Amino acid sequence: MSLRYRGAPLAANVSILFTEHPYRERFAAAAAAGFGEVESWWPFGTPDPDPAEVDDLLSAIRHAGVRLVALNFWAGDMPAGERGVATDPQRSEELRRNLPALRAIAQETGCARFNLLVGRLAPETDRDAQIEHAVRTVAAAARELAGTGAVLLEPLSGLPEGAFPLITDLDVAAFRERVGEENVALLFDVYHLGANGVDVVAAAERSSGAVGHVQLADAPGRGAPGTGTLPIAEAVDILIGHGYTGPIGCEYVPGRPTAETLGWVDR
Repeated sequence: MSLRYRGAPLAANVSILFTEHPYRERFAAAAAAGFGEVESWWPFGTPDPDPAEVDDLLSAIRHAGVRLVALNFWAGDMPAGERGVATDPQRSEELRRNLPALRAIAQETGCARFNLLVGRLAPETDRDAQIEHAVRTVAAAARELAGTGAVLLEPLSGLPEGAFPLITDLDVAAFRERVGEENVALLFDVYHLGANGVDVVAAAERSSGAVGHVQLADAPGRGAPGTGTLPIAEAVDILIGHGYTGPIGCEYVPGRPTAETLGWVDR
């Protein structure tokens, strides 16, 4: 029986959890800790990895016996501070190159949730033009993945004011309306919303019908639930009460070996 909360499977984000192990070994480590589901940021250094790299990833997932439930699109150079490329007309071609590998992974794993970080806004370029380009790029990606899965839009925190167009669930609602594709949904990340000053309980009430995926970490600090002050259980209970039945991603910074931080699940 995999780790669950009120019947919802908990998914280990292996890009941020179990980092005491090499990336390919984290799937097995998650399984050993009780997770039956996993999620990941884009794990390759390019949007269009060699098929052998993809096969290596799929082999690690199969051998661990876990289910991949969410995967990020290529988001540029994340360690360097990039948070997606959809706002940049010179870079959005990278997402088109990303789609074949994304679909191949989806076909092999059944993964149906794909997080598309829209990208930082360049201060020297017209803000509205960048957002409009991102809207068109997300719409194109959603059409390409129709029948395969949902494109998720995630508000982010920790960036300079005005640097990222999606800060709250209401920002995502307005963006989704402009995109106009049915398979575009909100990634309800309790940590990012709370860190941005959003009342996560109120957000869960008003946005529950638009949620395609949920992720957890506490704030301040982005530690495990219970290390900060966010009403995580209350917000998640509302989402589940309003019909959310999908996985709940665990995307926190453990600070020590991940298996030692899982006491919050029972609490």
